[in-house]
Amino acid sequence: MSSPAQVIKSIGPKLVPFFKSVSVYFVLLAEQPSLLTACFKCLPIISLIVFILLHGINLSKEYAFSRRILTGLVFSCIGDALLVWPNCFTAGMCMFALAQIMYIYAFGFKPLNLTLGAILYMFSSIVIYVLMPGLTGVLAIGVPIYTVLITTMAWRAISRVQFFEELWTWTKLCCCIGSICFVISDTLLGFHYFHSPLPYSQVSIMLTYYAAQLGIALSAVDSKNNSNNRVPVSKG
Repeated sequence: MSSPAQVIKSIGPKLVPFFKSVSVYFVLLAEQPSLLTACFKCLPIISLIVFILLHGINLSKEYAFSRRILTGLVFSCIGDALLVWPNCFTAGMCMFALAQIMYIYAFGFKPLNLTLGAILYMFSSIVIYVLMPGLTGVLAIGVPIYTVLITTMAWRAISRVQFFEELWTWTKLCCCIGSICFVISDTLLGFHYFHSPLPYSQVSIMLTYYAAQLGIALSAVDSKNNSNNRVPVSKG
């Protein structure tokens, strides 16, 4: 497991493009649908894709975790571009659904932690119940399905952090925080579009979103440990 000091020295320079592109995005805050807007919106995620590639990846089994996170980022990037145009919302949501599936696949189902899952699904059910009156057509089916997927992703990411058993790493903690930020971001987006408009919605949604993807991308730093040190115990 890498120490925080080692992490800053080794991965800090590789994350500079991410933080610069995020800064550019928030300075411009472009809202008009255009290819340029899509480029500025996608640049931070592209930077994270490059970050994982620079950190090291190949087709061997020990890098399976990194490949799944990388694939999730690619689907997210496509989803980001599609969501720039309102008429592509459903297609963009499908891309993010695929991203959540890849993240779930990466995080796995050990330890299980059924209690945490039950709590998270209870809250997601409340969110779906509140949003349903504002959903029509395919979104009335798609949004609940996506909500279940992102809830599952958060459940699996949070379950990997086991403080009491001391089976945790800083990368798992980053991933846990990232998953929570992802849920916050998409919940804000859902309420903004399907319930009632939120003030400063673009800033709050995108800030939590970029933080989420950063946390999840950082989980690939110890990808070898993630693949070799699976926890065999299941918590019910």
